[in-house]
Amino acid sequence: MKVGKLDSDVLQEIVLDRITYRRPEVKTRAGVGEDCAVIDFGSYDCVISTDPITAAVSEIGRLAIHISCNDIASNGIEPLGITLAVMLPVGTTIEDVATIMEQAGEAAEASGVEIIGGHTEVTPAVNQPVIVSTAFGRAVSGSCQSAGDMRPGDYVLLTKWAGLEGTGIIAGDFEAELADVLTKSELIHAKSLLDDVSVVKEGTAAGKIGTGGMHDVTEGGILGAVWEMCHIADLGVELWEEAIPVQPVTRKIADHFGINPLRLISSGCMMIIAAPEKKEALLEAITAVGVPVCCIGRICAKEAGLVLIGADGERSEITPPEPDELYKVVK
Repeated sequence: MKVGKLDSDVLQEIVLDRITYRRPEVKTRAGVGEDCAVIDFGSYDCVISTDPITAAVSEIGRLAIHISCNDIASNGIEPLGITLAVMLPVGTTIEDVATIMEQAGEAAEASGVEIIGGHTEVTPAVNQPVIVSTAFGRAVSGSCQSAGDMRPGDYVLLTKWAGLEGTGIIAGDFEAELADVLTKSELIHAKSLLDDVSVVKEGTAAGKIGTGGMHDVTEGGILGAVWEMCHIADLGVELWEEAIPVQPVTRKIADHFGINPLRLISSGCMMIIAAPEKKEALLEAITAVGVPVCCIGRICAKEAGLVLIGADGERSEITPPEPDELYKVVK
């Protein structure tokens, strides 16, 4: 099988279709494109998300916190607690563990989430550090944002810049190789993009206004995220390539490694679906919390398909997510 997330069809047929037992308390269960599970806890809903960090090394502690907290924020609420399962290769030092946990502790404090448990071990089963994090949030019953609320005519908003996380990971892990591609200041800037991988601020700000669904842009990048949202809602989309913000350093790195920044892992970007009457309020609220945001497309009827419109007006189909472009670099 290919490196990276399973293809959507394989995930559905081989994994999800084999999950047959259902509990009545589960409001949102496992599905292609779903960021979180939602469980009925009476007056409140418990929102849960699990994600691994497998491709990053230098910033793994920090990213492990943000990636799962971001999924909770995609429901328009704040994360409360998080657990970490940390698997370390033989040869790991005490100093290595201290660095990982220092990163995780700082990121948790910045996100307002408590590390409430987990597991840590050294094992020959891995050849580099792997962390699986599970985050928990609490929402008033029925208040979670859902891509199922999308409607034709809604706008697609995007925070920050495409390929944000992938840029930071590659710059940190391939600094020596990129020394001939980027200037010193560009390399510093590329690595610093990992400071922006949290979407908790924009997620909670947008949740107060109400959206047609939100999605933290992770593996598969911008194009993968919009495909997953449309898959959930059974709708089409028209994305405007020129409107999608990409940092110059991201373009340089993408050109060097021959990868597509629109399919590069982008934690730190939140895709937000805005009803026409809420678009301006959402743009203002997100900008007010210090997060850059723009409009990159519009939701269409299913029959219109999923289309990316290039700068020259050329229309190309947005296909299901494949293994992230990051895996072409991190082999």
